[in-house]
Amino acid sequence: MNWNFRVLRGLARLTFAQQLILLALVPATAATLAAIAVLTRQHLDNLTALMRANAQTVAMQVATAAQTPLLRMDRRMLQRTAQSGTYQPHVQQVQIWSEDGEIVANSETVDRARGDGLQVVVPIVSDEGRQSGKVMVEMSLDAVQDARRSVWLNVVLVLAISLVGVGLAGWWAARRISEPIRALGRAVDRLGAGEAASVAIEGTSEIRHLQHGFNQAARALAESHRLLQSRISEATAELARKNQQLEVASQAKTRLLAAASHDLRQPLHALTLFSDGLANGETDPLRLQRIGHIRECVDSLDRLFSELLNLSQLDAGVLQPQWADFPLDRLFDEISRNFRPVAEQQGLRLVARKTELWVRCDYVMLSRILNNLVSNSLRHTLEGGVLIGARRRGKGVRIDVVDTGVGIAPQHQARVFEEFYQVETTGRQAPRGARGMGLGLATVQRLAELLNTRVDLTSRPHKGTCVRVLVRSAPAALPQPAAAPAAGGTEEEASLENLRILVIDDERTILEGLTVVLTHWGAEVLAAQTRAEALALADTWEQPPDVVVSDLLLQGGDNGLDVIAALERHPRGIGPGTARLLVTGETKPDRLREVASAGIAVLYKPVSPRVLRQAIQAQRAAALSNADA
Repeated sequence: MNWNFRVLRGLARLTFAQQLILLALVPATAATLAAIAVLTRQHLDNLTALMRANAQTVAMQVATAAQTPLLRMDRRMLQRTAQSGTYQPHVQQVQIWSEDGEIVANSETVDRARGDGLQVVVPIVSDEGRQSGKVMVEMSLDAVQDARRSVWLNVVLVLAISLVGVGLAGWWAARRISEPIRALGRAVDRLGAGEAASVAIEGTSEIRHLQHGFNQAARALAESHRLLQSRISEATAELARKNQQLEVASQAKTRLLAAASHDLRQPLHALTLFSDGLANGETDPLRLQRIGHIRECVDSLDRLFSELLNLSQLDAGVLQPQWADFPLDRLFDEISRNFRPVAEQQGLRLVARKTELWVRCDYVMLSRILNNLVSNSLRHTLEGGVLIGARRRGKGVRIDVVDTGVGIAPQHQARVFEEFYQVETTGRQAPRGARGMGLGLATVQRLAELLNTRVDLTSRPHKGTCVRVLVRSAPAALPQPAAAPAAGGTEEEASLENLRILVIDDERTILEGLTVVLTHWGAEVLAAQTRAEALALADTWEQPPDVVVSDLLLQGGDNGLDVIAALERHPRGIGPGTARLLVTGETKPDRLREVASAGIAVLYKPVSPRVLRQAIQAQRAAALSNADA
């Protein structure tokens, strides 16, 4: 009674459509199973009877054939007779027994256990009517088992077809009866899509109650949606205001960095020149050591300002790729020359693998990318070294910069390319000057975007880092004759002896520092702080200077470009044979664009004496070449 109650309660929980389908399925399933069970039983009984009759017939045939051999006890003949009985279908064993029960012939060489088949025993009767033995025939029941499996497969198939048919009929009936519920479902879908939805109240009392509750919930949800949309609009407006404030702050930061950078570059440039001049003629080891410490500090400051300058140039949009085909090995050699002394000073190895690959890229931008990567690796490597190599990857070339440094933890690897982001080293002291401003890798990422390429990084803490740069490959050109050492290289054989150099800068300390350095190199220096002083010098000189080195921003609103243009227009002014070189500490985007469009070589303060000397030599050689042309 309790079980029946639970069943009824379970049925009551079903939907109306489910009850209809269940009402159709249960009787149909029961009737189908009953009919199949009766037919299956009858079929298997008939098949078993047929197998028994076949076994009886085979046994009688063997008994008749075995009469004479059994009287003679001809075991060989009896064995053949027993064996011949197994030739009949489904016969798996035949035995011939003597009168006292001895097995005198067996169709199988090994007597296996009986009982796994249908066995029939028939007596062997002699012509005199005396029983002289027996014949046992065992039939295989495999056919019966196959028939049983076939019947069950048919049962399953028929039952499945019946259930599908009845289920489809019940589903069709349920759909027709449950139309109000389906209408409610469509309304729920519209409501889920954000549309206003309601349903007509109709049908049974249960469905009417459901429809009424749905309409109330839909109205409440619409009101909540309206309030939420209003809050989202307010939050969006607030976010826009915050973004605008961040943009204003970012622009203010850029202006502050540019102004501070310019104001600090001026004295730092003078400090760079004077620190180099201190070593001229100095022989005291202690003083030379102290001068070396000063130079290290100046170089560290120079690196910081160079990072700011690179970022300012990228922000100004003055850098555009100048595509060209060139051999990577030339760039690798340049990097090796620039950084090998630094690596050796830190007790590290710098290996630039030889390569025959050519690439199509902007030489200066790719050089800056690799220089930043190598410099960063050397700063954060305490032992081992740095390796630069290249290999072909599909239609491109992959450049690897690998170091054995302190590595980068996984949680920092995605952020090291952000501006001003630095990873704190724990437990290990970085080399001197290792900490910059966090702009080196940010510059690498920005340059890679300009080159339409990507930079990938993999690193393991305390194991090292590998940075990969993928660039386009280019076909190798024919070998070119060896060129003379470039003025921008490390060679300094080209002398400044007897060169007449006009230096223009409104900062007296910088002017004095340049005069000291250039005079030490053997040049004759003409100095001017303003445009008027430069033009006054032009009035008095017998021949124009060989090189003009000018600051960009001068007092009185003048700038170096205007002064150079005025000297070009002067009757006794400069001509094509005079080299022109700008030196500036300006980092404002509009100023950088103005310098880039002038077509005059420019150096950014602070400028080391070595770089200044190389630039003067390069521009002097270019001016002489243009004059000869």
